[in-house]
Amino acid sequence: MQQLTPAGQNLVNDVASRYNLSTDSVINMLIAVNNGGGSMAQFNCPELGGSGQWMRGGMTMVGDMFNNGLKNTVDNLCNELANALANMEVFPKAPAGTRGSNQWWPSDLGVPFSSGAQNNLRYAIFPNRLAVDINGQVTVYDTLDNNISGVSQQQGGNTSLTFSSQYGTISVSSLPIVSGPGVSPAPQTNFLEPLPPVNTPEPVKQNLNTPSAPTNSGSMNLNSSSSNEILQLIEKLSQLRDAGALTDDEYNTKKTDLLNRL
Repeated sequence: MQQLTPAGQNLVNDVASRYNLSTDSVINMLIAVNNGGGSMAQFNCPELGGSGQWMRGGMTMVGDMFNNGLKNTVDNLCNELANALANMEVFPKAPAGTRGSNQWWPSDLGVPFSSGAQNNLRYAIFPNRLAVDINGQVTVYDTLDNNISGVSQQQGGNTSLTFSSQYGTISVSSLPIVSGPGVSPAPQTNFLEPLPPVNTPEPVKQNLNTPSAPTNSGSMNLNSSSSNEILQLIEKLSQLRDAGALTDDEYNTKKTDLLNRL
């Protein structure tokens, strides 16, 4: 269980009594609000509907999304705990450079010019250095020539991080590690899937032995001695006559010539 100062323990007992909650649930919410810097909380408390989120002056989300009474309870509780954290020493002071300390980064980095927190992530930005704390594991990066303005955590189950600089949005994992375990790189999602192979159909081979249809009324290919081929040519002549390409006299002349070959 999280260590509390005497004032912190009195606060937990009082809040638990007034909100009809167990002391464990109040401590759970107190830690969540503290991790969110007093302005937000991400929690999982069965007595308060399971998983939820709270933002000071913003939207409160609970597991039972249509239970407005529960939302009001969570909002009032978190606001009260945030005010207590700002006005009294609820947790014993931890040595600088440890997880429980407000100065969780290595002490030799000095004072950051910017810091923040999101879910289980904390970051602090120093000249040429970026410190990131994920679940108590602190990694220090060399920021190179990047002017970092903020760090964000990708939504979902992984711990991939990005930061904003004058060069745009960049993965934290691309920075050189000075100390600590580092974080997993963001999954690559900007590459196209390989296209499946295209089956090119074999070119159709033209049967050069097929007799050609007449192209005009004065030229016919009548060199075939096959009865079937002659009958096919007569049928084509008939089609040409019906289409107006041959006159009746031309058709009859050619037809007679073909029939004579049978």
